[in-house]
Amino acid sequence: MATNTANPLATNFELELDGPLTSYWLALLRVITGWWFFHAGVTKLIEDGLAYSYGPMYMQEMTGTALGPIPVWMGNNLAWLIAPGVPLFETLIGLALMTGLLTRLASIGGVIFMTLFWIGNAGFGHGLVNSDLMGLLLFVTVLVLGAGRYYGLDAIVEQTKLVKRHPKLRYILG
Repeated sequence: MATNTANPLATNFELELDGPLTSYWLALLRVITGWWFFHAGVTKLIEDGLAYSYGPMYMQEMTGTALGPIPVWMGNNLAWLIAPGVPLFETLIGLALMTGLLTRLASIGGVIFMTLFWIGNAGFGHGLVNSDLMGLLLFVTVLVLGAGRYYGLDAIVEQTKLVKRHPKLRYILG
């Protein structure tokens, strides 16, 4: 770390991507992101069970968004799937991330949710960079860096004979 007060960049500071600080940070990021989604899903399950009617109603009113008529159609025709799906999938995505099991698969689900939220809330009154985009970036980070391998169950599952015989399974783990 730089100690020269005249030029703080005089010596090299290296943050190794395979070092312990990065491992701790990725695990913490994964768990916090998982808790965020788990809490959102469980709260909906406790309040409404698998009949989360706000999701379809919200989509039915999304007439002026960048998605055009698609969410309105989905809210009208796919309410049977959206009402139970939102709380259930938020809960499962959160559990998967908190435990570090099937992390990439769960992150893909989070990316889909957050992309729809970001585009669906496309009034962009605060610009393109908003909390939905930040959530999307969290999921992409967990996905790309395979954060389930850091203090998660994916690291254990990847050592099994099944995964060693079928290495492509690692694409949904990590």
